Amino acid sequence: MQTADAKFAAEVQSLLDQGFARRALEVADRWSTKSRQQVGPWLARSSANTRLGRIDAADRDLEVAERLAPNDDRVIFLRGLTDQQLARLDASIKRLRPLTGKPGPYSTEAWMGLVDSLWIAGRRAELADEVARAGPWTQDPRHALHTARSVSHTDPARAVTELTAVMQSGVAPFVRRLAGFDAVRLLDRGGKHREAFDLAQRTHAMTGSPFDLDAFLQPVLDLRMRTPGAAAGSPRARPEVPVVDGLAMFVSVPRSGTTLLEQMLDAHPQVSGIGEYDGLRFIGEATQSLGFSGRSIEQLSAKDAIQLQREYLSDALRRRRANAPWMVDKNLRAWRLIPELAAVLPGTRCFHVVRDPRDTAISILLSYFHPHSDGWTASLDSIRRVLEAVESALPDALASHGLRHETIVYERLVDDPAGEASRCLRLLGLELAEGVLRPESNPRSVFTLSHAQVQAPINTSSIGRWKNYEWAFGSEWDALAARHEARRATG
Repeated sequence: MQTADAKFAAEVQSLLDQGFARRALEVADRWSTKSRQQVGPWLARSSANTRLGRIDAADRDLEVAERLAPNDDRVIFLRGLTDQQLARLDASIKRLRPLTGKPGPYSTEAWMGLVDSLWIAGRRAELADEVARAGPWTQDPRHALHTARSVSHTDPARAVTELTAVMQSGVAPFVRRLAGFDAVRLLDRGGKHREAFDLAQRTHAMTGSPFDLDAFLQPVLDLRMRTPGAAAGSPRARPEVPVVDGLAMFVSVPRSGTTLLEQMLDAHPQVSGIGEYDGLRFIGEATQSLGFSGRSIEQLSAKDAIQLQREYLSDALRRRRANAPWMVDKNLRAWRLIPELAAVLPGTRCFHVVRDPRDTAISILLSYFHPHSDGWTASLDSIRRVLEAVESALPDALASHGLRHETIVYERLVDDPAGEASRCLRLLGLELAEGVLRPESNPRSVFTLSHAQVQAPINTSSIGRWKNYEWAFGSEWDALAARHEARRATG
């Protein structure tokens, strides 16, 4: 006969296998109230929270699990994977490496996590050593991805061939997508731009999924709708909630230069970057489930708004570096959730980073993004429509929702890093610090598409990148480009 713990464990796993992560979390919550001193319910909670994308919540669950069972291999394994997602790469490597040498169910998965962390951290020699090491992981089809990565710096042509083979294989779609865009990056870097473009399109087609662009754009288009009778620039109504101190946030589309600016700001002793924190996304999901979003957000009750603010800050503050009064959230969704941001986190200072739209577009197209949540990245046409919507709505939305902000032109940032960084810091009431101008010296790890670029000094190499793909851009891009050039000229 099954024990109560075994029944709970089986129910949670069954729900996770069926894709019902929220229901699995509810069951794990009930289990934890009955068996708080058992490790099982905390591992179940962490698995459900991870499936929901709530990495910080999963991390809190695993802290409890580790206190209860510090030598449990499953706890160590899951903590290593969570460390990676929270950009604690040294900790991830330290936890996962010993598991690869142990017999049991975690050696291969721990090895996969280990080499991912080594890759993100740029520890190429260690990655090559791991790939050369014998073990059960060599029989896993994912091994080929890491074999190709391990030679990408020394033999890029071989790496492209091997990565393309992985992309066209029968391995899991997310691995094929990773391999495809790794190969695209190498082709682009090697000047093989037609091949890079064609492979990017094939990878999108072979590993993507249908995407409703109109539905995705609606919240952005709704930003243009002001409170009836309100003048441009006047703050909209919102729930009465406490003003948030010490929070800044990027409100920019991906690949616009946010990682560079975040690393610069994080190098200031009074500022801490907290990475691509998903807290605002959860606020958006919660307000939508309550029936309020966009134009109706002012109807959100103060009680609910205060609770959402507390939940956001709880995990954000766990990410903040000690003794840094300011934290900077580099999430990728704020530009779609301006009303929710203003309603729940009033007082937030915003950075809107803009870059030549064609540079932004080609960088997006040639990069790995999630095919379901970011399906708009699959073509230049859909990317252009998103950029047009953001350009038409965001500047006025920031003003009409009363959010203090600075617009930073990427090209001016790399031409005059001291001047542009000073503008950002003044928004926070801070003065320029010397380390801000040397982001490549910042020891902080970043878990982002730009993790390799931030290891280099500030440079202009990515400006005008789109010209390598000029043949892909038609006259439909002229208005966006002209608007950016005017902004770049005037500052």
